[in-house]
Formats: sequence, C-alpha cells, structure tokens
Amino acid sequence: MKSSGVSIVTTTFNEREYISAFVTKVREALKNIPHEVIVVDDSSPDGTYEVARELADKAYKVYRFGQTRGLLYGIERASYPIVVTLDADLENPPELIPRLLEVFSHEEYDVLVASRTTLPRISERLTSRTLGRLLGVSDVYSNFRVYRRDCMLNIKLRLGETFGGELLVIAKKRGLRIGEYLYKPPPRRGQPRIGGTLKANLRIMWATLKLLVYYFLG
Repeated sequence: MKSSGVSIVTTTFNEREYISAFVTKVREALKNIPHEVIVVDDSSPDGTYEVARELADKAYKVYRFGQTRGLLYGIERASYPIVVTLDADLENPPELIPRLLEVFSHEEYDVLVASRTTLPRISERLTSRTLGRLLGVSDVYSNFRVYRRDCMLNIKLRLGETFGGELLVIAKKRGLRIGEYLYKPPPRRGQPRIGGTLKANLRIMWATLKLLVYYFLG
C-alpha cells in the first residue's frame, strides 16, 4: 500500500467509446497528484476491456459482477489509501476530483458523496426523500464518491445489484463519517447504462426497497 495518492476506480460495460477520453481527463485532472486508474469491466462484448488494458494502470475483466460488486472489487485492489469512484461516461466530471479530495481531506470524512443538484428520475427523487434522509445525502445512487480505502474492506455484499447503494448503507451502519458535495451535472448520455425510463425507475425502486429493509433490519 502506497502512503499517499489516489486510486480512481470505474466499472464498465460497453464503454469502449468513452474509456480513452475518461482516462485522459482523469490524468489531466490529477497531473500533480500521484494516482492510478483502475477499470473493472463486466465482460463487455464491445472490446472495452482490451482498450482499458492498454490505457489504465490496472484493468480487470469480471463476469456478471454488476456495478456495486465491481466497485468494491476495484476498491479492494487499489494501491492508494484514498479511492475515488466515478462513472466512465464522463457524466461525473473528472475535473472535479481535486476539489472533492480537498473537501474530503479538510473535513476528515470517511466517505464523501458528490451529489447532483438535479436528479433526473422520479425513483431517485423518492429515494432522496426516504433513504437519503437516513444517510444524510441527497443523491444515494451517485457513485461519484471518495472513500478512505481501509474503511471499505472486509465487506460482504448481500443484496445483489443496488447501483452502489449498499456500499453507502454499509458505511452508515459502520458509523463512518459521510459528507456530501453538491455539483451541477452535465447533460446525460442518450442511453443510460441501467436502461430506459420505466426499466430504470423499477430497478431503482427495487434497490431502494432492499436497502431500506437492510438499513432497518439487516
């Protein structure tokens, strides 16, 4: 384990068109900070892994992990004590990472969530008003986060896919200090990873229900 610097972790599925720009923008944002880029690819058929293997510091090909398990897999393999997770499609702006690290360090958080000021889906807004209030963040499903790596080890995921939500609930149940940083998101891409409007809302509401049960009864 290296003493200082930051590991950047992203999960991918059919992100070949984004991965080169993603790595470039991350390296530009962190040009004065020791870092590594870790890509966990969920067996994309479009060749994302092959591109990532050439450009990232570490690239892992996994099978049917989903986003939550993939993020944890990357965190566990990080070389630096601080880990930033974000999406590869640039909806989470890499240029914001230095500011997040500054806030994270100054406030001495264990987890910092970069929350969008506008949530596009009704399911996300409902989650904000329920589970979000319990966790102290307005954007539960934002995976643009900063973690202290040692706080997120020895975790056994239990809920299946929760789009990163289970990691946040676990952090809360462990008594970790969770902070929030609000930012205005750029325009969303045309075909979101988790599906169209109806499918995405149903999947998010199901994840929220599982997380609420786990929060109170798990």
